[in-house]
Amino acid sequence: MKPERAFIAERPLAQHDAALLRPGPSAADLVPALTRMSERMAKALRAALSPLLGGKEPQINPMKPMETDFADFCSEIPRLAANSLLHAGSAPFMATIEGENVLRLVDRAFGGPGDTPASLPKEFPLSAELMIGRIEQLLIASLTVALGGAGAGAIRAVRRDASLAQLQAMPDATKVAALTFNVVEQGRMPWAISIAFPFETLGQFFAHGEAKRPARSPRGPSQPTDLPFADLPIDVSAVLVDMRLPLATISALAVGQVLSVPIARNVPLVVGDKTYAHGTIGALDDRVAIQLNQLS
Repeated sequence: MKPERAFIAERPLAQHDAALLRPGPSAADLVPALTRMSERMAKALRAALSPLLGGKEPQINPMKPMETDFADFCSEIPRLAANSLLHAGSAPFMATIEGENVLRLVDRAFGGPGDTPASLPKEFPLSAELMIGRIEQLLIASLTVALGGAGAGAIRAVRRDASLAQLQAMPDATKVAALTFNVVEQGRMPWAISIAFPFETLGQFFAHGEAKRPARSPRGPSQPTDLPFADLPIDVSAVLVDMRLPLATISALAVGQVLSVPIARNVPLVVGDKTYAHGTIGALDDRVAIQLNQLS
């Protein structure tokens, strides 16, 4: 049957984005991608954990990810542990820290040396639950940074439980990549944060390739008010008296002797061997003070 007239499309044909049609990363690519991401996450964790550790940045050593199943990953977790189920969108993963290490952090937070009780409790006290919640947020922030900030806010803590059976994070047969960060502090026992990433979750992390480092914008010369220079301590000397005495006078000095001290109108402020300012002597709140009246 021959049509009487030609068919004309009512709308343009769909043009599919090549990025959408590109196949996702293979399983063989996911573990190397996770290894590279762990280096970035370790740097972010170093700064994030600092407030919990007395302001000193620890050394964070990421171990090589291990391919295993979730049941095998859980077999190494002790009876008391901080097990946290987290989601990136709808993709789950689980982080765990031994309960003994959590209690050490709690003791330090309250001014203690970082000791644990002689016998571990069956459940975490409220103070430990608060500490675990804070660590969860630090992990989320560090992982977001390691992923290049993509999907910021999409990673969230879902629930936590010391009992893996109650947590029900994922089926035992789930194939995961186990990633461990060893936290090393000088003079203290090292401790670890372990994370089980299902391969499906990693596939979502790296579906559009790995995060690239943002290009650094050109910077001008650093200013004295910029960090880290702003906090650099500098010795400043105010020369109140600069006098010369004969050797005979110095050799005859005795307790109770009064020396006439001429104080200059303009007292120099010296840094190193260079004079940076001048000022006059006065008083402020029962202290000797210098009011600057000239900058060199």
